[in-house]
Amino acid sequence: MTLDLLLALAALVVALALRPWRAARAEGPPWAWLAWWSAMPLFWGTDRYVAMAVVQPLSGAVLLMLLTGWPMAVLAMVPVAGITALMAGLDTAEALHRLVWLGVMPATLALGLGAAVRRWLPHHLFVYILGRGFLVTACSMVLSGALSMWLHGGTPGLDPGEQMIGRWLAAWGDAFLTGMVAAIFVAFRPEWLATYSDRIYLPDDRLP
Repeated sequence: MTLDLLLALAALVVALALRPWRAARAEGPPWAWLAWWSAMPLFWGTDRYVAMAVVQPLSGAVLLMLLTGWPMAVLAMVPVAGITALMAGLDTAEALHRLVWLGVMPATLALGLGAAVRRWLPHHLFVYILGRGFLVTACSMVLSGALSMWLHGGTPGLDPGEQMIGRWLAAWGDAFLTGMVAAIFVAFRPEWLATYSDRIYLPDDRLP
């Protein structure tokens, strides 16, 4: 629990120092990211709701990060962990664990990998959709799951290999959802994606 607490506090300190609320619109955040945020407690507590420890919860953190930016996503995931704890009957240690390994860590890894995609790959909207939306999400979730198992071990009573397979499959579920939503928003509501810009990802001759 100590490591999880330190990681969560470090992320929160950085997020607060960046003061992401300064970029908030006067009319408030887009309803799309509020809707996704409100659904995340259902994802994070899936294994408890269905009473099957083998079920690997989805995260949704990478999509929230693409929609809001990393600092706001970190701040928004704190109440997600609290609501999940109440709904799923989690103790403090387990709620903190899910905040870090289903929330903060995937979002942070996706931020770093996404920066590498933006730096080293061509600036094209399909690179954003397939790279940041799909592949980066999958890699971030797999790495986060592997790190969690390495540092904390797996769920007692479950085979570690089978549990890692579950995390792998859940990672691709997250990737599919994130890539699909990112593609829809790039096409119809690019302003809802804090991490996307036509100036970066569209060729110059297609800009007004």
